[in-house]
Amino acid sequence: MKRLLHIEVSPRGERSCSKTVADAFIDAYSQGHPTDRVKTINLFKFRLPSFDGDVINAKYAIMHGMPHTDEQKKAWAQVEKVIEQFKRADKYLFSIPMWNFGIPYKLKHYIDIITQPGYTFSFSPQDGYKGLVTGKPAVCVYARGGEYASGTPGEIHDFQKKYIDHALGFIGFTDIKSILVEGTLFGPEVAEARKKAAIEEAGKIAETF
Repeated sequence: MKRLLHIEVSPRGERSCSKTVADAFIDAYSQGHPTDRVKTINLFKFRLPSFDGDVINAKYAIMHGMPHTDEQKKAWAQVEKVIEQFKRADKYLFSIPMWNFGIPYKLKHYIDIITQPGYTFSFSPQDGYKGLVTGKPAVCVYARGGEYASGTPGEIHDFQKKYIDHALGFIGFTDIKSILVEGTLFGPEVAEARKKAAIEEAGKIAETF
C-alpha cells in the first residue's frame, strides 16, 4: 500500500480548474491503485504554524547548535508535525493556480515550513546542498489564465511552475510531471477545451503513477 498526498492550493472549491483536474487524477489513480491511500490537504483550510517568534528562534537555535528553550521546543514540534506528515507520503499531487505570475501565499508558507535543514535537505562545505526527500514522484497541476508554457513569449513571466520545480528539486525530487491548464481566461470554450485536455492527460499519467 502506497500513500498519495494531494496538496490542494485553491480556495475556489469546485470552480477551481486545478482542483478539477487533480480530482480527475485522483479518480483514475484510485481505480488503478485500489489499495493505496489518498489524503488531501487544502492549504486554505489547514492551519500552518506562523514562522515567527519561538518558531524562527527555534530554527536558528538548530542552525547554531544551541538547545531549545521549552517554548521553542513546543513551537518547533508543530513544524516537525507538518514536515513528518509531508515526508510520510510515498507520492505527491499538487494542484496549483497561478496568482500574480507566482503561487498562492498559502503554498509559499507551506514550503517555508517543510524546507528545513536536517529534515528535507542537508548542507556540507564538501557536498553543498542535498535533498533528503528522494525516490518519490510528484505530479503538479498548474492552472493559469494566460499562456506561459516553455517556448512561448509568456514564459518569462512564469514564476509558478519554475519556482515549484526548483523548490521540489531542492529537497530531493527528481521525478516531477507537470499538467498545464492554460488560457482559462481566453473565454469559456477555450477554458473548457483546455480543461478537458488536461483531464485526459491526468488520467493517462495516473494509470502508471
